[in-house]
Amino acid sequence: MSMQKTTLYLPSELQTELKWAARRLHRPQAELVREALEQYLEGLPRPWPKSIGAFASDGVVSGADSEDWLREHWIEDLQRKLPPR
Repeated sequence: MSMQKTTLYLPSELQTELKWAARRLHRPQAELVREALEQYLEGLPRPWPKSIGAFASDGVVSGADSEDWLREHWIEDLQRKLPPR
């Protein structure tokens, strides 16, 4: 996985908590932030493409790929919204 550097501005209290959590867990702060962001973003609904059609461009799923795209993303969205069995 390739990584890109990002700068975050955190309130002092949150930075202190992050620092202590990293020490307690013997893990880097960056790793804890990545893990927390992944968990947060996983729960958000995914944006649907601008259109599904014959031509692929930015924000558009081509007609040839539309069934695969819908199957993959629609099922994920439905599973997040349905109550557990």
